[in-house]
Amino acid sequence: DIRVSQDTGVTMPGADIVTQNDLLIVGPGVLGRLVAEKWLKEHPGCKVFGQTASTDHHSELTDIGIIPSLKGSTISQKAPYVIFCAPPSRSDDYPGDLRVAASNWNGEGSFLFTSSTALYDCSDNRLCNEDCPSIPVGRGPRTDVLLRAENVVLEAGGCVLRLAGLYTHKIDRGAHYFWLRKGTLDSRPDHIINQIHYEDAASLAIAIMKKRPRGRIFLGCDNKPLSRKEIMDAVNKSGKFDTKFQGFTGTDGPLGKRMENSKTRADIGWEPQYPSFTEFLGVDS
Repeated sequence: DIRVSQDTGVTMPGADIVTQNDLLIVGPGVLGRLVAEKWLKEHPGCKVFGQTASTDHHSELTDIGIIPSLKGSTISQKAPYVIFCAPPSRSDDYPGDLRVAASNWNGEGSFLFTSSTALYDCSDNRLCNEDCPSIPVGRGPRTDVLLRAENVVLEAGGCVLRLAGLYTHKIDRGAHYFWLRKGTLDSRPDHIINQIHYEDAASLAIAIMKKRPRGRIFLGCDNKPLSRKEIMDAVNKSGKFDTKFQGFTGTDGPLGKRMENSKTRADIGWEPQYPSFTEFLGVDS
């Protein structure tokens, strides 16, 4: 059974036949690709579909075993597992995109949306865990669009994984790289930042999907909150970068939050491979 995708002309052998571990990834970027690679290793013989906003990276996706399709193309069969990791920046109707993703889920395995810890209502460096209240709708357009998207997912019986700041071995990803390029920044040095390695975000997403929970919000972070200053001191100390960060000069503005996800860890049975950003850099604070 060979189907021709209308948009790309790619023939997908047997794409119509759904097996119980097939996965649809909406937005297979850095995180989505890591999820795909781990999922294919754990479920040999399953199919992983990747839906993208453009055909730019379709050949790269095919190379790692993902069957690519364009956003807006019809999916002939609903998938038992769906993960949505596309950012809101490239969408005119983000909650609408989540509704489409929900309609492509057959309700069996798991539907997971990767959201942001920015939705927890806390900004004075206090401890914040899964029970911390969410920011109310109406506070701002960026949080509103995420809250509306989360609601679509939860109403469909899917789950949400709110992720802290992502970083990776690739030098050009993560807050530290952005700050390093600036050299100095008019921000508070004592603002607390929470992080999680991309690999750990992917392994947590998979662990949640395999548990097949319904209608829940989980939290992804490494439980080692660091101030902006601590992060950049570690970067300078690590010797892994060819420039040095000069410093933060701000004295006011909001503080952050200290994210803590032991409840998610206990429920899902998950631990990170990279317990902290400083350990990842080989610098023990």
